[in-house]
Amino acid sequence: MCYATFFAIIYQDKVTSKSREGSTIKNHVRINEEIRNSEVRVIGSDGQQLGLMSSAKALELAREADVDLVEISPTADPPVVKIIDWGKYQYQKMKEPAKNHKKPRANELKQMRLGLKIGANDLDIKIRKIKKFLQDGYRVKIMIVFKGREMAHKEIGNELMDKTLNLLGDEIAIDQTPQMAGRNLSVSIRRK
Repeated sequence: MCYATFFAIIYQDKVTSKSREGSTIKNHVRINEEIRNSEVRVIGSDGQQLGLMSSAKALELAREADVDLVEISPTADPPVVKIIDWGKYQYQKMKEPAKNHKKPRANELKQMRLGLKIGANDLDIKIRKIKKFLQDGYRVKIMIVFKGREMAHKEIGNELMDKTLNLLGDEIAIDQTPQMAGRNLSVSIRRK
């Protein structure tokens, strides 16, 4: 036996053992005839509860509506089934994680660091980035970093902070007034 055939057999055995364990196969949702329970709780396509009935009668109602009977909660007693379009149900389940990911980011904090010697064009670019973060729903912490002997000129840092906040306009709300923390002057802002 050649090595390629040997490794193919071992690989095939690993794939089948994984599928037997259930680690690669997701939980199977039963639809239509796969629902074996004699009695089920039925929810209509409009979300209204139709009550307890036999699975054969529920399947008949689904066929009349030209949709599928899908088992929503198999562990309930009796199991809960819904009369819906199977393709639409799968699509909604697939999109659910993406929708949860796009929730507002009001609790997340972005940070923008500025130096005392920042040029006008660089400041404009930083302001644009801050506005973009605010539009995306983030809170932003603006930090002015003092290096070396710049600590002797804190008034220049305060002027730069005031200028930055004025350039951002009236669309911001200041969560915390500007304050010194070590060698940094920082302020936390959010969108109104």
